[in-house]
Amino acid sequence: MDNNSIEMALLEPEEKELVEYIYGAIPAEDRGELTGDDILLVLDLMDDYLEEQGLLTENPETGEMEYAEGDVDETEQLNYVLAAMKEEGRKISAVQIQLIQDAELQYGIGKGYYEEE
Repeated sequence: MDNNSIEMALLEPEEKELVEYIYGAIPAEDRGELTGDDILLVLDLMDDYLEEQGLLTENPETGEMEYAEGDVDETEQLNYVLAAMKEEGRKISAVQIQLIQDAELQYGIGKGYYEEE
């Protein structure tokens, strides 16, 4: 993975750890030309979807983004991200997006951000 992009250079250490974790969790044969920047964009789009669904909001007192309780329709989120990536002109497959979603979930479970279902 190329860590030399401007986007990767500006990441907080925990964000960089997440991207590296996700990249490493995707089998090489499924990775193709996937970059850290692609992973970052997918993660941002996943959050955009959550915002649209009312599951991610800004706390007016702290300015921090907070996740609300609720179910995420992963198929709907996948389709949202796939459509947005195509609009951006990024070549990424639904399988790659699903692998990023799965790896982000596993990372979050490992860190205690999410409960295992």
